[in-house]
Amino acid sequence: MHVVIPTLTRTERLPLVVSFALFAVAGVTTGSDALAPTLGATVLAIAGVYGVARYATRVSRRTLAHLSLALWIGFLAVAGLHAVGLETVGAAVPGAADTYVRSLTAITWATLLTACSATAFLGFREYGASTGADAPEEQVLEGETSDYSTR
Repeated sequence: MHVVIPTLTRTERLPLVVSFALFAVAGVTTGSDALAPTLGATVLAIAGVYGVARYATRVSRRTLAHLSLALWIGFLAVAGLHAVGLETVGAAVPGAADTYVRSLTAITWATLLTACSATAFLGFREYGASTGADAPEEQVLEGETSDYSTR
């Protein structure tokens, strides 16, 4: 007897990677007050949510829960850099400070939006899994026959 352990393949992770990249680009383009970049970022974010939805349908609830938790931890770690200040972090690292600020902004938005999307789809799956288990009191009220006859 052979035991097969399911593993993720690259094709299953591809929608997640693409959506993370779309969220990162959307996060960097939201910095201006112009309408066109904002609309473009919105379209990219919607496409990113679609990518996370595609990924969420391909993996188990446990995997999705682990991903969601890891992304939230990653977001909190990157958000800690915002407390210090992105310009301060960019100035402390050798190289172009603006590049580091834009990169950290992209990573912040990507982890936040991916974590939110993964958590939302995990919630949808949990809600869908629990809808079939009604409380015993509700089963009696919804048409189960009782001990009392209505003859």
